[in-house]
Parts: sequence; structure tokens; C-alpha cells
Amino acid sequence: MAGNGALSGAVIAVAGAGGPAGRAALVRLAEAGATVVAADNDPERLAEAVDAARYASGGATVTGEPVDLLDLESTREWATHIEKEFGRVDGVVHLVGGWRGSETFIKTSLDDWDFLELLLIRTVQHTSLAFSEALQRSDRGRYVLISAAGATSPTAGNAAYAAAKAAAEAWTLAMADFFRKAGGAEGPTSAAAILVVKALVHEAMRAERPNAKFAGFTDVKDLAEAITDVWSKPAAEVNGKRLWLTEKP
Repeated sequence: MAGNGALSGAVIAVAGAGGPAGRAALVRLAEAGATVVAADNDPERLAEAVDAARYASGGATVTGEPVDLLDLESTREWATHIEKEFGRVDGVVHLVGGWRGSETFIKTSLDDWDFLELLLIRTVQHTSLAFSEALQRSDRGRYVLISAAGATSPTAGNAAYAAAKAAAEAWTLAMADFFRKAGGAEGPTSAAAILVVKALVHEAMRAERPNAKFAGFTDVKDLAEAITDVWSKPAAEVNGKRLWLTEKP
């Protein structure tokens, strides 16, 4: 399937590719014909994810490199390197995750905020700033942020996490406005979209908790399908939109 799928010829960067959601996304994007360039801060985890995606997709072009997404210059160098090597960048999928919570609002630790602000906001800032112009140059550029329903409906024990996710969403929507303005009267040719989940589930979690229902959770394979689907819709249809994969709160 590689090479002649719906994303044939597209070059897509995946940030935070070493986790279960990243692995699923690498496989699905490669199956759809994209050249996939993966990044993670854990070289071993990244190598395993890249190898698995190459194998599962029948030898598609999937490459990986450790990138410090907390460093803007390193992230810019990554973006420049991809465009130089492959001639274009058609997408960035932001899957850098992390969670910390507390029993109650009063027990919230601001150390959790410091941790989550770096992982959930700073990496969005750096990837969006580094790639926005390359994505605008593409005829099908997409920036895809994975967010959580908690950003819209925060719970008492999730103040830091929900606030960080909400900030990442706001930043992504500002990027969408950049694409809208760049498109002018014709409308945007590139898009920044937000996929909203309650939480994610994967095979290992189900194996660990065989009796759990995981109600409202999105399987990482379904998330990967939804990510790929963002390219099948016109830019104007997805730009600046929150696309819900779970029930709205």
C-alpha cells in the first residue's frame, strides 16, 4: 500500500512518536503512503517505533531522530532538515503527552504545572513556530494537535493538566488564524486542527485490566485513523476546528 495511498507523496513529521499513540500513527500514516519522519526524546523507544512501522507498512519510508523539542533551535533544525532532505513538509502531528493530577484542587502541586507546561505547551510552541512556514508552503499542510476533553471541562484534581491542554489549544487556534490570513480571499490551503479525546487506550492497557470498560476512551488505532483523515478534508473544513472523538462534555 505504501507509495500509492491517500497520502502518497506527503511528508509528515510526528512529534512524540515513541509512545503507543505515536506508534499507531506512524503505521497508519505510512500505510496511507506518507513519508514519515518521527521524533522522540527516547532514542531506544523511537528506534523500536520506527522499526515496527516500517515492518507493518511493508517497507514504507519511516525515519526517526531524537530531537529535543524543548529547545527551539533544535526543533527549527529538525524542520529545516526534513524540508531539505525530502523537499517539503506536509504535516506535523503533535503527540507529546504527559499527565499529572491530584486528589483535590487544594492539593494541586504547581510542580505539576511546571512539568506539564514544558511537555504540553512548550513543545507545541516550538513545533508550530518551527514548521508553520513550511506547512504554509505545502498544498496540503496540516498541523494536528491531540487534546483532551478536560481542556473544555476541567475537573478539580486536573487543574494543571486541563489548563496546559487549554493553552496548547489556544496556541494551535492562533496558528490556524495564521493559515486563514495567509490564504486570503481564496481560503486557507493549510490547516491547524485539534483532535479531542477523553483519554487513550491501547492493547497493553486492555491486557493489564481485562475487566475495565474504558468508557469514552479512544483506541490509539482509531486516533491514528482520525489523524490520517484530517488530510482527506479541505483545509477550510478543519482549520481552527476542534474535532471531537468523544462526547462533548
